[in-house]
Amino acid sequence: MPDIDTGNVELCLRRVLPGVRVHAVERFSSGQSNPTYLIKTDRRKFVLRSKPPGNLLPSAHLVEREYQVMRALKHTRVPVPEMLLLETDISSPTGRAFLVMEHVEGEVLFDPALPRMNAQRRAGIYRQMNQLLAELHKLDADEIGLSGFGRRQGYFSRQTHIWSRQYRGSRLTPNRDMETLITWLNSNMREFGDEVRLVHGDFRLDNIIFERSGNTAVALIDWELATLGHPFADLAYQCAQWRMPHSCPLPGLGGLDRRQLGLPGEEEFVTDYCRHRGIGPPDEWNFCLAFALFKLAAILEGVARRAVEGNASNPEMAKQYGTMVPTLAELALEIAETA
Repeated sequence: MPDIDTGNVELCLRRVLPGVRVHAVERFSSGQSNPTYLIKTDRRKFVLRSKPPGNLLPSAHLVEREYQVMRALKHTRVPVPEMLLLETDISSPTGRAFLVMEHVEGEVLFDPALPRMNAQRRAGIYRQMNQLLAELHKLDADEIGLSGFGRRQGYFSRQTHIWSRQYRGSRLTPNRDMETLITWLNSNMREFGDEVRLVHGDFRLDNIIFERSGNTAVALIDWELATLGHPFADLAYQCAQWRMPHSCPLPGLGGLDRRQLGLPGEEEFVTDYCRHRGIGPPDEWNFCLAFALFKLAAILEGVARRAVEGNASNPEMAKQYGTMVPTLAELALEIAETA
């Protein structure tokens, strides 16, 4: 049984769709941040994303920001679901903020090796991901109404502070590598000029909905970590996948014969992204990668913490994700040592 009352959802939906009737509310088992539900009505399907119950870390699970950014992207070349309504912590009948958006038909792909596909489709999906990321970073935040969506200076230092705080606030088992990494990032802080763009914050394969049996991205989802910042953070976060073992609960591409699979290498992906944007290659790339792996480790520590506290979307998977933290921290330190 979902923890969202069908009657309450129906009352909220009727504010924007008079007379609509809700037949069922079903919780999705995937995803580890904000609980997500499929709403079946007498007209069409919708998706509801809610803050999780319980005590939450500061600035986490902000569905309000997801709603704001996806509304702003509606008429851009970055595909997102249409937003229907937002209930705040105060107005929500559940006591937790939630948004309702259209249900986008398509396929979510969780394994970056893309098994059961031919090499041509694999290559096409990675090209589409690359183009999508470049299109996102071409946008002018001011022009789409997001001029105040985040601070414009010191992105990497600010994010390192935030994720250090989030990691320490959710830490289950002390990890010396994570503390060493935090010290290294602060001691070797890099900023990359004045370029400020809308960044997704969690850009990876399974946050994109693709058309079934095709290569086209029909929606980029899960925007709760979006802010204004430097686009190389998104690029490195995606490319960190090439460094992560495929055997992890959240699999990467490490150890696979990518050429045989028809997948691009990390350098090729970065080169294509820069070509799409018309920019030169990133400086201080190893710093960006170390930061990306640190951030992902901090996120997964928080996921594991929610499993222990009983408010994870998928508790068993959340615990498995938590086991990746030492691996990611070690990988990040290896990259840092060569920076």
